[in-house]
Amino acid sequence: MQKLMKAITGRLNNIRLKNKLIVSYLLVVVTPVLIVGIFLTTSYREFVLMQATEQVESNVERIKGQTYELMRKPIEISDNLLIDQSLSHVVNTQYKTTLQVVQAYWAYPDLKNYIQMYDEIENIRFYTTNETILDNWEFIKVTEPIASSEWYRSAMENDGILWGYIQDETKNNTRALSLIRRIDFPAYGTSGVLVISVDQGKLTSMMNQEAFDTMVLDEKGSIIASTDMNRAGRNISELDVDQELLQQPPGQYEFKFSGEPSKVFIDKQLPHLSLTGLTIISVFKIEDIAGGANRISTQGFSIIIVSLLIALLFIYLFSHLVTKRVLLLNRDLNKVSLGDLSVTSKVEGADEIGVLSKQFNHMVVSIRRLMDEVAQSNAQTSQLQLRQREIKLKMMASQINPHFLFNALESIRMKAHMNGQAEIAGVVRMLGKMIRRNLEVGSGKIELKKELELVSCYLEIQKFRYGNERLSFELVIDPDSENIHVPPLIIQPLVENAVVHGLENRAEGGFITLVTRLDDGLLHVEVTDNGSGISEHKLQEIYESLQDMEEEEEYRIGLRNVHQRLILIYGSQYGLCIESKQDEGTRISFAIPTGGQNNVQGTYR
Repeated sequence: MQKLMKAITGRLNNIRLKNKLIVSYLLVVVTPVLIVGIFLTTSYREFVLMQATEQVESNVERIKGQTYELMRKPIEISDNLLIDQSLSHVVNTQYKTTLQVVQAYWAYPDLKNYIQMYDEIENIRFYTTNETILDNWEFIKVTEPIASSEWYRSAMENDGILWGYIQDETKNNTRALSLIRRIDFPAYGTSGVLVISVDQGKLTSMMNQEAFDTMVLDEKGSIIASTDMNRAGRNISELDVDQELLQQPPGQYEFKFSGEPSKVFIDKQLPHLSLTGLTIISVFKIEDIAGGANRISTQGFSIIIVSLLIALLFIYLFSHLVTKRVLLLNRDLNKVSLGDLSVTSKVEGADEIGVLSKQFNHMVVSIRRLMDEVAQSNAQTSQLQLRQREIKLKMMASQINPHFLFNALESIRMKAHMNGQAEIAGVVRMLGKMIRRNLEVGSGKIELKKELELVSCYLEIQKFRYGNERLSFELVIDPDSENIHVPPLIIQPLVENAVVHGLENRAEGGFITLVTRLDDGLLHVEVTDNGSGISEHKLQEIYESLQDMEEEEEYRIGLRNVHQRLILIYGSQYGLCIESKQDEGTRISFAIPTGGQNNVQGTYR
């Protein structure tokens, strides 16, 4: 027996899921329909109820659409008044005379215009705490009864639109569906409450067209409009209605209404930005619709039960075969969701579930591979970000108090000038200019001519220190390149490296050449010295150190700073190129795009 069940199970596992669903449909749907089809009266009863239900649902949808159209215009008006600067001025101005108030009302006819323009609007009034205004049924001062009313307190406590069935003191305290909204005036630090009443006649006319017993309620259960005019203004709790009905969400239910079993349809109307809305209730008595069909449906009830039990048995058998394998796959999915990527699904079969299991295994392998790639990419990104932060920190660490430094240098320069030491005064002036330029450097780019001015100051200062015999220089500048924007302090460190390290062992005849030129969309910059040069072994070490952010050797920090900044700004193909021969000198160069970062592809040397 066990072998037979295993064989059957194995065969079913190889049937496509589509075929399983067809078999399930035949057993679960067709069989009960054929049995119940003998008893057509039951179908007739259901058809009658369905027709009535569809009609009620259609009526509710129509009422919902009509009420939305009635409520849409007050919302639009409130949105306009929310940002109306003229309203803000009228409400918040502190008037000194009655004439000023009257003139302000004359100058602001917008509320009257809205009422005249739209048939849906019965009245518009604004409640304010400004004691200097006059009540004119449009602008009303908040009194103690108003301030203590529930609708006013709710409006002041909530930021949004409220809908309520409230009294209108300007219309003999008649009640109407009203939009209630707090209007804030940030410029004055005040608030007021806007109330826009909907034309009650529109709602009444809408109800008169309904064939079923229909009511429109507010959030408090007050009946705003009804097909039974005697209910208007009452609370639904006063009617002979099952009180549980009042707590139900939108949908259709069977409750006792006026003492008789009825079909009750509930829907909500909650317009945009509204915190409260309307409830639409439509009712029809079941006995009135399907009284005759009920007697016939009772006769077929027992047969339907038998049919459903048969269908339930078949559903259970087939669902067990499907769900058992699905649950196995679901268990593997849960393991993956908890982070276990070593899972391998072992669900067998050639149907859709078996194929899904195989795809699941492929997916887990792909996820593992992608996670490895993402981890590697994140590590590279973190390293680049760390390098950029270190470069910024090292640049910031070189700054000192500018006021003290400039004042000290200016005092030295003036003292030297007064003592007739013009050369010393000039060098001090260039030093102050150079340091000021360094301190003014930000994170943006500067024109090349400003960078060259900084380089020139540096060379003049060094020439003064070492003397004309030991150091001289030449700047060969392409005039078209002077307005090209470059990162700040991108050339001066190269020149400093050439003076401090390249000419370190020359007692005389040291010469520095700086050349800039434009070629094929690239700005080429070359710094050449005639110093002692660098050995091939040492040059290789320098190239390796340019990529190493942990390198601490002092004379490489400037070169590494420039090299890393070029790569971070323009891309990995842009960086320093160093050429040197022992006892002949060194040339350091780079090339960058003239139109911005990463917009020119190519290599350089």
